[in-house]
Amino acid sequence: MTAATGVWGRTEQQDFRSRVRGCLLGAAIGDALGLGVDGLSLDEIRDAHGGAGLAEPVPAYGRLGAVSYATQTTLFTVDGLIRAQVRRDTGAWHPPTDLHRAYRRWAATQHDWGPDERRPDNGWLASQEWLYVRRDPPRSCLMGLGDDVLGTLEKPKNPAARDVGALVRSAPFGLLVGWEPQLVCQLAVECAAQTHGHPAAYLSAGAFAVIVHGLARGEGVDGAVQRALAQLGTRPGHQAVTDALQQALGAVRQGIPGPGRLAALGTGAVAEEALAIGVYCALVGEDVAHGLRLSVNHDGPSAATGAVTGALLGAMHGETALPASWLAGVEGRGTLLELADDFALEMTQGVALHGPGGGAAGGGDGGWLGRYPRG
Repeated sequence: MTAATGVWGRTEQQDFRSRVRGCLLGAAIGDALGLGVDGLSLDEIRDAHGGAGLAEPVPAYGRLGAVSYATQTTLFTVDGLIRAQVRRDTGAWHPPTDLHRAYRRWAATQHDWGPDERRPDNGWLASQEWLYVRRDPPRSCLMGLGDDVLGTLEKPKNPAARDVGALVRSAPFGLLVGWEPQLVCQLAVECAAQTHGHPAAYLSAGAFAVIVHGLARGEGVDGAVQRALAQLGTRPGHQAVTDALQQALGAVRQGIPGPGRLAALGTGAVAEEALAIGVYCALVGEDVAHGLRLSVNHDGPSAATGAVTGALLGAMHGETALPASWLAGVEGRGTLLELADDFALEMTQGVALHGPGGGAAGGGDGGWLGRYPRG
């Protein structure tokens, strides 16, 4: 996309779609890989899977390729971003509100039996029956979205919540490649504060989004992290996240990658540690599979660190670099692909879909506005 015109060339559109798919599918693959050993210690992982640890996906929740709340909420982040763009046509544009509505639609899946056909304004994603299962979301997510009050930076929800719940849903903000990094960071931070009010949690989400943003625009991991550090430097309460990212960068120079390096970065139980582990694994991974294996073989929440690592590597390398055998069995793959392509279409050709003169594509229950209603 040229800066002067905002017009996308065909090659640029194809590259962008590949990176969007890579980011969303990579996060889901990492989530699924880690879910099979989530919460186990490294010793317990090795006892179950051999001295090298987990090397291939194993079943969780009764099936191979099952994903956690991390993938569920990431999908609703994408849905909210598409609908924010659609609502921009009306002049009533406030993305944090649109994302809050999207997260509230996810929260409904955690207690409803299935899609509510009486609510056509819920849109396409909320009609996917496979999403109506509870996959151990943090209490902070459920409490933060338990009413219709919008948490803000001035009055955040759950001021003490520092867990990974906001971090793991924030990669899609980085796919707003036409936005400036500071705006990407601000939106991710504001939306994280809807459930996670601790500065380390919402600033980790903002930093994650900025790193994905750099990777999706073709930067390397180190350069993208430096850009994120620059964004953090002016924000109150940033020191824990800044220190964690600098530790991740420094760990690259400390020897052969392995669980010991991850242990020095923490367990991943809090947001800044999970982000640091993901960044380190993206930096040292020889390929996507190697980076993901490294990211889940440690003490702590392996699904979260796998999801963060997968999003980073997928945004950097695109969908064709993902392990095909792992991708084939991931839960909800069809939904992930469809939503990824819809996001890429919206960001590159939104005017043709629903803008002035957009034609039939914008109207009707089967058109774009049926899938992503403005309400």
